[in-house]
Amino acid sequence: MQELIDVHDENSDTPLLTMDGFDDCIVGIVEGFGVQDVLCYDREKVIAKNMADGMTREEAEEYLDHNQSGSVGDATPCFITLPDEPETTTDEGGKYPPEVYK
Repeated sequence: MQELIDVHDENSDTPLLTMDGFDDCIVGIVEGFGVQDVLCYDREKVIAKNMADGMTREEAEEYLDHNQSGSVGDATPCFITLPDEPETTTDEGGKYPPEVYK
């Protein structure tokens, strides 16, 4: 994913804004007419990574909502919620188990 970010930044006047330590949660770049390109993160992966740091699911969601997805201008990354796959849903309701990120 870093290669994608580097190529974008080399060809754009405005670099993409990233969340430190969450590159493995990036799903792509969102582009739109007349708006700045932004990175898109998998919301469930970000929550799972927060949970791997010792947060409960509720704490991880609250942290994402209040600290990680707050606006920092036009470059603010976006978060996507992908459909759950039943075979990968955890007991706590998340798509990815926190153990994946240890």
